Amino acid sequence: MSSAESSWRPATSGVPQGSVLGPFLLSLLINDLHEELECTLSKFADDTKLGGVADTPEGCAAIQRDLDRLERWAERNLMKFNKGECTVLHLGRNNLMHQYRLGVDLLQSSSVERDLVSWWTTG
Repeated sequence: MSSAESSWRPATSGVPQGSVLGPFLLSLLINDLHEELECTLSKFADDTKLGGVADTPEGCAAIQRDLDRLERWAERNLMKFNKGECTVLHLGRNNLMHQYRLGVDLLQSSSVERDLVSWWTTG
């Protein structure tokens, strides 16, 4: 191979797991995630929660509209939610226990949650 030629090399990308830089870069990338949402969005590193009051059909519809907005945001930004880790946490006695979806996928419901990865509603 002459000095004018170059060879193919594997391209490495990404940020090492556990680095300080990873969550910082992600927070820059998702900085506009909350725009146009009706409900409350909480972000911490790579965990995100959407919360709303689900004691009326209108409240349930607002939460679903926000889930639809989040899915469109992800598509525009060439990202995907890990839908297998998305859980709806129903709280309160007046909660309508509505079935929510993210894109075409129905989200699993739970009465308890052990970690920070959840979509939650109250009512």
